[in-house]
Amino acid sequence: MPITYGFYYRLGRSADEAVIEEIIDMANKASVADQQKQVQENIHSQIKSFCMSMDEILLPDAENIDEAPKLPPPSTAAQCRSGLSFAVGGNDQSAYQPVVPETRPLKQAEVSERLKEIIGYKLDIKSSKVVHEEAGQGIYLDGEADVGAVVAFYPGVIYFPAYYRYIPGYPKVDTQNPYLITRYDGSVINAQPWGLGGETREVWDGLRLAQSKPEVQGVMKGSERFWKVLSTPLEGTQVGMSDVVLERRNPLAFAHFANHPAKGMVPNVMICPYDFPLTEKDMRTYIPNIVFGDTEEVKMKRFGSFWFKLGRSEKAESDVPVLKTLVLVASRTLCDEELFLNYRLSNSKRRPAWYNPVDEEEDRRRWG
Repeated sequence: MPITYGFYYRLGRSADEAVIEEIIDMANKASVADQQKQVQENIHSQIKSFCMSMDEILLPDAENIDEAPKLPPPSTAAQCRSGLSFAVGGNDQSAYQPVVPETRPLKQAEVSERLKEIIGYKLDIKSSKVVHEEAGQGIYLDGEADVGAVVAFYPGVIYFPAYYRYIPGYPKVDTQNPYLITRYDGSVINAQPWGLGGETREVWDGLRLAQSKPEVQGVMKGSERFWKVLSTPLEGTQVGMSDVVLERRNPLAFAHFANHPAKGMVPNVMICPYDFPLTEKDMRTYIPNIVFGDTEEVKMKRFGSFWFKLGRSEKAESDVPVLKTLVLVASRTLCDEELFLNYRLSNSKRRPAWYNPVDEEEDRRRWG
């Protein structure tokens, strides 16, 4: 996200133009690292405000919370269970399951309407204005949002490169799943299990959809067998963070319904990486993502279209653990309209017939 979007959002519509120009000029002179830090701080500030609004909507009165029964802490054995044991199918029935806190019995649509009263907009899912058979539903902003505003989360299961082979349908993961997206660091988010969300706050494991496994036919030579083994999906029955309580009524967790603009249309939102600090435990339930497998990152090396493990990633002791997510940010002021995202598909591969490049030169720079 260009840093200017974030400053426009923070300054607001009534800010003096001279002040805006001066601050933007200072921001543009900052180093790339400083700009990225400022963008993350801006997004985090907005999401923190969103989480506070959601608490206001969904949490019972304070006096009722104080009267809630106190539950014993989980056993040490359950706490120490690794994420990898979940990933490869260990099914310990005695493992600790967190208690889902009481919330107001509101439907998702009611939560959405109340959120609009606070922040000025909500999201609706309905037929897209893009005319082609694969467009299907689109995401519409109902209300007004300023440039730089975070308008949607990209929900679902996060896969680091070490776990690509657990993505349902691997290696042809996108054949039956249009809801996959990749971050700049190689993390893949699969939003298909999230769908339209739900009507409760619950322990969500992201396993609503069954995994598919291609059939292997014929006799293969040694080299063919080697590559086929690398291309075979691995079976995993759980995700590493299956004990996370998520708010399935999250009214902004619909970024996966944003369509690419048709010819003559222009994008009005852009994708932005957001590293959510897991130390923010009060906000965690409103971040609609979980991690597949071991939550500790693994060093990977790419060989052709395959990734190989090289060991654990080195992290400084002061580093805060983060959840690598994505959000949609308004690239201009929005008002009662469908949201369009530039998919920026690679020009080195055959593109779908419906795809119209927004900026061929930009695509060449990205994929060149």
